[in-house]
Amino acid sequence: MDITPLTLTEASQYEPVLMISCATCVMADTDACGDCIMSFLCDAPSEGAVVLDLQELREIRLLAQAGLVPTLRHRAVG
Repeated sequence: MDITPLTLTEASQYEPVLMISCATCVMADTDACGDCIMSFLCDAPSEGAVVLDLQELREIRLLAQAGLVPTLRHRAVG
């Protein structure tokens, strides 16, 4: 799976997708942040966003259900 971090402006061009950004996550800078699956998968900078299609999201959920990776903890502000 090739994941490339995007800026928030670039990510907003994609619909419908799941957009994960450290800048909008209420879990940022908490203990959960260091164990975040997105940080592990793509080492994304905090100013970037990760855009996943539905298949990629399903794959991450399957890995989490199998206990191979932590669950997605992103919670958007607002």
